[in-house]
Amino acid sequence: MTPSIWSRNSRSLHVCHGNLASRSGSRSIKESFNTKIRRAMLLFSIAAFAASLPVTARSQSLLDSADSSGTQASTAPVQRDLTYVRPTQRIKIYNYLFDAYGPYPIAGAAFGAGINQANNTPPEWNQGAEGYAKRFGSDYGIAAVGTTTRYALSEAFKQDAMYYRCECRGLFPRLSHAVISTLTARRGDDGHRVFSFPALVGPYAGSMTAIYGWYPNRYGAKDAFRTGNYSLLAYAGGNVALEFFYSGPHSLLHRMHLSNAHGSPEPGPNH
Repeated sequence: MTPSIWSRNSRSLHVCHGNLASRSGSRSIKESFNTKIRRAMLLFSIAAFAASLPVTARSQSLLDSADSSGTQASTAPVQRDLTYVRPTQRIKIYNYLFDAYGPYPIAGAAFGAGINQANNTPPEWNQGAEGYAKRFGSDYGIAAVGTTTRYALSEAFKQDAMYYRCECRGLFPRLSHAVISTLTARRGDDGHRVFSFPALVGPYAGSMTAIYGWYPNRYGAKDAFRTGNYSLLAYAGGNVALEFFYSGPHSLLHRMHLSNAHGSPEPGPNH
């Protein structure tokens, strides 16, 4: 074998090793990213569930303090700082239409379709205007199915699926309120916060519908779970937008989404 042949073979081996290394590297990056997403969603769910517990604890402490105060509690009733009022069915329908088909799901679908277009996901839909239209319609359908599932299950569980802006002040308190509200809901006449199973299931119902409804056949349950994670994060982003975007008395948000004009039942100075 001549030296030239040896050199050509060695170069081809180096190229093969380089390709294998790049593929394994990209695969490991994707696996680590998906692992981080799953861990983040688990921690996010635990934090939201834990945040729903102090409301019950505060209510119990109020009862204990009322019992210990005796006649003083009977002569001076405790003032309540909760401003929650149960929404009417008309307001629920308006808010459902806004959350499922309004500007936020349209903007979210346009943004998600742009990311999928850049990543060519799924590749069977190709590029160009037609490919972007398919991806936009898919993301918009996922959001609509997820929101419909959340509102329908909330009715079955007797929970209030609407989002209420925080009566607190400050960037971080309002941000934490918006994020925690992603997996919590209001229940009862007093609007106490509870962990929301419908809010958790909704995004994954939308992704499962897409994967088994109009995605290519090679996609399966793992892809539906991954897409559901992204949908849940998008839902949290929508709550953040509702919390911080201005909604004056004549704005669309005030008329459509926040027409039930009261804030979130958060503890005040009397709690």
